[in-house]
Amino acid sequence: MKIVVIGGTGLIGSRLVAELRGRGHDAVPASPSTGVDAVTGKGLAAAVAGADVVADVSKGRSSEAGAAMEFFTTATRNVLAAERNAGVWHHVVLSIVGVDRVPGSGHYRAKVAQERLIEESGIPYSIVRATQFFEFVRAIADSAAEGGTVLLPPALVQPVAAADVVAVLAEIVTGPPLRDIVEVAGPEVFRLDEVARTALAVWGDRRTVITDPGAPYFGAELDERALVPDEGRARVATTPFARWLRSG
Repeated sequence: MKIVVIGGTGLIGSRLVAELRGRGHDAVPASPSTGVDAVTGKGLAAAVAGADVVADVSKGRSSEAGAAMEFFTTATRNVLAAERNAGVWHHVVLSIVGVDRVPGSGHYRAKVAQERLIEESGIPYSIVRATQFFEFVRAIADSAAEGGTVLLPPALVQPVAAADVVAVLAEIVTGPPLRDIVEVAGPEVFRLDEVARTALAVWGDRRTVITDPGAPYFGAELDERALVPDEGRARVATTPFARWLRSG
């Protein structure tokens, strides 16, 4: 099976390509570094030609609201058009748990628009929403840092290892289109500030994490349960946060 991975050289994409190749598939990474630009369309038709499945795990180039919306809508329209021309029968996209519950985030609004384009495209699809990656915790702390302190709200999170997300993606990419949304989350629920405090301590980072209910998450206000899946809805991964921290 030929599978094109948009964003195939990033954190998730590179691992997904390796996993799919290990399963015997022809996995093709498509990103600007491989000569494929989904926003301009450069190299897209050639990359998608003969593909059975396209998996879009690209993360965007900016979190600024306008830039994020432009990236995700333009790139998605271009990819879907290339898929129609190539006869691709399954489109898979990686999205975010709670993406439709954080309207204050321009990045999340852009991902909602991306999902809508896919659902309305007529191409059989699967949408995989994941919670925050363990690998993303440092970026969360950095985004909330003010000098030697990190201000984070005590919103609930159920973070997951990137490797566990890749395993679910590989299963879905090589299976039939779901025409639905699947959520993936880690095995434990924490408070956002608690996750950052624990990780920084393990990493020897001396910054102090302060719990602030009014602190924004990448500029957006969070309801307590905005970032966690509804109970019983998600596929629950197996890697505990503490084990991941020790292995890192």
